[in-house]
Amino acid sequence: MMKRKQPTEVYTLADLQNWPAVTRGVQPPVRLAVIGDPVAHSLSPQMQNAALLETEIPIQYSRVLLRETELKDGLELFRRNEFVGFNVTLPHKESVLSFVDEVDDAAKEVGALNTIAIRDHKLVGFNTDGIGFSQAIRDDFFVDLRDLRVLVLGAGGAARAIAFECARQGCERLVIATRTRAKAEQLVQKLHRFFAGPRVLGPVARLQAIGWDESELRMQIPHTDLVVNATPVGVQRSDHSPVAGHLLAPHLMIFDTTYGAGRSSLLKAASEMGARGSNGVSMLVHQGARAFELWFRREAPVTVMRRAIAEALAG
Repeated sequence: MMKRKQPTEVYTLADLQNWPAVTRGVQPPVRLAVIGDPVAHSLSPQMQNAALLETEIPIQYSRVLLRETELKDGLELFRRNEFVGFNVTLPHKESVLSFVDEVDDAAKEVGALNTIAIRDHKLVGFNTDGIGFSQAIRDDFFVDLRDLRVLVLGAGGAARAIAFECARQGCERLVIATRTRAKAEQLVQKLHRFFAGPRVLGPVARLQAIGWDESELRMQIPHTDLVVNATPVGVQRSDHSPVAGHLLAPHLMIFDTTYGAGRSSLLKAASEMGARGSNGVSMLVHQGARAFELWFRREAPVTVMRRAIAEALAG
């Protein structure tokens, strides 16, 4: 009898090219993954494997490191090796759009994918970041986006998904801040139609692009309820907070999409200023749950998934 093997922590393009031999003896078979560069840090396998075990679906989820130049070949190999689907993390959320067969309308609008389902041998792209973010805000702060004035830091794939979700839900106000102001202005142009209806205007614009600097942020804080860091800035111990601590105020809710065993520099600064803060764990869980539902068309065991992430972070 062949000895049962556990899946490798991180696979590569070379592994996908020789998949039957590389995974011989791995049971249940690996048919889901997260791709990225880097990808070894991802906690998605712990979360999704807990969900698969709970629902008695006999497959496993792992990680695959793909470089930018390997995306086309890698995605074709997922199809050839009979994967159910996969998740996409940095830096590939935008690039994968060029290599899928179909894209969900909402994901197409955002211009970034984080979930791909393989249906009838077609790669179908989705973005579950927005719905994951919305549910996380409800879970962590007990409010709905439609009631909030939101300041989003960043304009990458996750930031765009978050901004579109805020706009779709009719948030009171939305401001996009980026280092390169032109990127914020481009995103605001795409969001303009959501804010074009008849509505009483206050002392500040309901939709605005600003530069990511202290003077502009200082002007926005009094007109903001929720600050969202949708960039990797601040996750490393050596990083400064993406918003200077002295700019924060007790009335703010601070949501940092990064997650890890310790608090980010932004959440530390928020705590010191008396503001409420939360990291990206709830968003990770809910976007992962939505991905699970897209792959299997059944309800995801959210409680089990959340527990698996908590255990992984606890070490």
